[in-house]
Amino acid sequence: MKKSILFTFLLISSIFISCSNENESGNSNFNIPLVDGNYWTYDVDSEGTFTRDSLYIFDDIVTSGKTYKKFQTKDDVATGFYSSSLRNNGVRKSGSKLLMTGNLSLASGQDLPINLDLSLTDFVIFNSNASNGQSLNNSPVTGTIEQTYQGYPITINYSLQSYGGESLSTFTSPNGDIYDTVKATKIKLNVTVTTVQTIGSITIPITILAPQDLIISTLYTAENIGVVYVNTDTNYSINSTIADQFGIPATGSQNQKEYLDLYLTN
Repeated sequence: MKKSILFTFLLISSIFISCSNENESGNSNFNIPLVDGNYWTYDVDSEGTFTRDSLYIFDDIVTSGKTYKKFQTKDDVATGFYSSSLRNNGVRKSGSKLLMTGNLSLASGQDLPINLDLSLTDFVIFNSNASNGQSLNNSPVTGTIEQTYQGYPITINYSLQSYGGESLSTFTSPNGDIYDTVKATKIKLNVTVTTVQTIGSITIPITILAPQDLIISTLYTAENIGVVYVNTDTNYSINSTIADQFGIPATGSQNQKEYLDLYLTN
């Protein structure tokens, strides 16, 4: 795995996110099958490295008095962004929305040196009634994290939000598969990273990572089936002088595609 991608995710490794959504009304005509025993398998292409994920609904879990369907993966392993995000987490339907509670874990297939979890509470991951570009949560999930990297005090400011995408009567996946009645969703993680350097009695602020979308993932959900295709981009660009100081490349990028293969929905 490229060091650039490791550093990108390391910067967000300790983010702890908690959010809630009060407005849960909406038309529920767009059917999303949340039934025990339903499963989906995905062929994952990470820039030419091919793996396979198996995602299924295991049982009900109750959190804070709310009932969710628990998603698991075969052998508790996932490499794709989507399957690893839902693994061991709960999803419930409310009107036209799907809300997730649990830990948004980054893919184990990225060979990261530490476990990375973003903790979510009723984060809206889908809304069939949302217009293209509409924010799905009442406001972005934002916060500030303090940590240390290579002896430097690091301040991470983050913003996580999901958005409605296109509504398509017919969608053709890049692998040629065709699906009817498809709704897209986009998830963005924006991060700013700063530090300070002290020289004598002088403290100098340094911007390591200017505000930018580190992760943009677009998910296509087909009625009566579920997510059928996911495209996830990870990108960053920092000042070359700062990059040299931290011993990392000045730019980094990764693309991952997840294609639905076999599935069973009831």
